[in-house]
Formats: sequence, structure tokens, C-alpha cells
Amino acid sequence: MYRVWNFLTNYSLLLIIGAVTALIWANTNPDTYHHFVEFVIWDHAPIGHLHDGHRTLTLHYLVNDVLMALFFAIAAKEVWEAVVLKDGSLRGKKAATPLFATAGGMFGPIGVYLGLAYFLGSDTYNAVANGWAIPTATDIAFSYLVGRIVFGAGHPAVRFLLLLAIADDAAGLIILAIFYPSGDLAPVWLLASLGAAVGVFVLFNWLPRKMDAGKPNRPNSTWIRKNLHFVPYAIAACISWYGFMRSGLHPALGLLPIVPTLPHADRAFGFFSDAEKHLHDLLNVVEHALKHPVEVILFFFGLLNAGVEFSSMGDATWLVLAGLLIGKPVGILLFGWFAAVPLKLGIPQGMRIIDLVVIGFVAAIGFTVSLFVATVAFPAGEVQDAAKMGALFSFAAAIVSIIAGKLCRVQKTELQPAE
Repeated sequence: MYRVWNFLTNYSLLLIIGAVTALIWANTNPDTYHHFVEFVIWDHAPIGHLHDGHRTLTLHYLVNDVLMALFFAIAAKEVWEAVVLKDGSLRGKKAATPLFATAGGMFGPIGVYLGLAYFLGSDTYNAVANGWAIPTATDIAFSYLVGRIVFGAGHPAVRFLLLLAIADDAAGLIILAIFYPSGDLAPVWLLASLGAAVGVFVLFNWLPRKMDAGKPNRPNSTWIRKNLHFVPYAIAACISWYGFMRSGLHPALGLLPIVPTLPHADRAFGFFSDAEKHLHDLLNVVEHALKHPVEVILFFFGLLNAGVEFSSMGDATWLVLAGLLIGKPVGILLFGWFAAVPLKLGIPQGMRIIDLVVIGFVAAIGFTVSLFVATVAFPAGEVQDAAKMGALFSFAAAIVSIIAGKLCRVQKTELQPAE
């Protein structure tokens, strides 16, 4: 239990505190809460929401569109390592069944969400259809936490769940970029992001390594690392973010092109691995430097986005919950079974097919990313608030997961101490 609590405090506690504070505040004094959320930091700013022909930087925009870019950069870092590194968890046959299950965990919720919305009538469907991606999300940190509680830290289902969640994150980033632009599209501005990424990679990563070929002491790479550190990448990140903002794509994704340009170690210890803190490549150093700031950012994200009144519950609430609590487990079971049995890709030793049902319920905890998607899928108002309530209530999946684990007779497996 100590390890679970330690993990919770490291990755999720501030976010929970922010969300709970927002719920209490919004339901006791909604006027002051909404005034706080839309507090204007800088009118006629170079960045921010367009308002009467000029940009206004509000507290909500600062957190959701600027600072959350650091959160998505860390998520992208884990996806990048899982895909490209030699020991990456999403490489090779071992990732095939989790990737199939990930697809099921996205198509299932979409089908349930849109199907039930269509059944409720054209007015409801037209009002809520744009929120189809909300129940596709899986909150990696909370899912991992609940997965450890249900299966035990040493059960192969926990690693399967992490592979699924990482792949889900990657798909979610693509969905946000393609289907939820923040304004009118101006793709030419993406050239600024591309130029920043290519420029910083060539000048401060590839070229120094090329010049150091055959030199064991790597003088050029060492000089850049010692004297410039992450500064060139920070400048490139700002340019890339601005390019995303002006292009119409959601600026919270603006750092994604820069993540692959950072020098990185050619090995991955796995998601949430404590061993990574001993790596000294720039990518891991930057990630660990951002860890505590991102925790604070997630507190404010929860505070500024989770404040919905309980009276806001509506059709979107139940559609999001149905997509998560029905679509996720059904989709993950069907697609995972299809990959493991008919396609003969198999599942990890020590796992059973029935464990896919429990994994599906654990993955139904959408929370952070579902909440974020709800804010971009709908304009502020009743439908957005109802959808946010569904994202918040997805915490119920944790209780359902524990019950499902008991019914499916999951045998908890703890990590074996090293000899």
C-alpha cells in the first residue's frame, strides 16, 4: 500500500485536489469560480483567445493552451521512446495484441457514444456528436494506479495495460490534432514548427555528433551540452508552440515536434520507471526537471476545468460514461481476443482472456484527457459541462474494476524482491 500511495502523491494527488476544490467551489459559489477561471491576465496580448478582433490572455487559456503543452510533451516523450528505442515497449510482436486492444478501446466507445446519441434523437445527436472522442481517452496515471490495486504490481496485465494506455495516448494526440483544431486552419504556420524542429535537431544534435565521429571524448557534443544545455530546444519549443497556435491546431500540442529532436539514451526502462532518473541524456533530464512543475500545472488544470455544477448533468454525461464503462471493456475484449486467438498473436504468459474485461474497465478511467477533450469539443455551456461531468464520473470505473477483478477471480501478483 505504501508504494501505491507514493505513486499517487507523485503523479496524481495535486490533480485530484484541484478537481475536488473546483467541484466544491463551483457548487457553493459559482459566480466567483467562473470569474476566477476567466480572469484576464493580459488584454490585447500576442497570444490568447480571440476577442473582438484582439487576443486576450486569460488564466484558463494560460493553463489549458500554454502550460498543458508541457504535460502533453511528457506524454509524447513516453510514446516516442516506446516506439523508436531498441527496448521500446511498443516495438515488435509483443506490442501487437495491446495495439489491437487499443483500437478496440477507441472504436468501442465511439460506437456506443454515437449509437446511443443517435437513438436519443436527431436534436440530441447534433448537440453532442462532436464529443465522440471524449470516451476514447485513458488516463495513464490513474489507470496504472488502479491496475496495480486490482492485479498487483507484478501481474503481466499491468504491463499490458500500460502498453495499451501509451498507444491510446498516441492516438489521442493524433485525434486532437486532426479533429479538434482551435480555430481557422492556416497550415502554412506549421512550417515554423517544422523549421524549428529540423533546425534545432540538425544544429544541436546531429551536427555535433557528426563532428565527433571517431572522437571518444565527444568535444562538440559535450561543449553544447555543458554550455547551452536545453536552451536551444526551449527556444525551438516556443517557436513551435507559436506555429501551432497560429496554424489553428490546438497549441497544447505545440511541443510535440520538438520532443524527438532531443538527444536521448538508446534504451527505455518502461513507463513510470524509477530507473530512468539515473539516465543523464537530455531528454530524460528535461522530463524529470518538468515533473514537479507539471504536477502544479495539473492542479490548476483540475481547478480550472473540473468546476461544474451537479445540476449540469445531462445526455452528454451519460453518453460519455456509457462510452467509457461499456464501450471500453467490450471493445478491448473483442479486439484483444481477435488478436490473441484467431490471429494467434497471443497474450502475455500469466494473463487470461477474461483479464481483458478487467483491463477494459480499468482503462475506462478517462479523467484528465477526457476532461481536456471535453473542453475543446464543445463551446462553454451546458453541453460542455455535462460532458465534463461524465469525464469526472469516470472515476467510478475504479470501483467497477475492483468488483470485476473479484468476479473474474483475478489472482493478484506482487513484484518479487530482488535476490
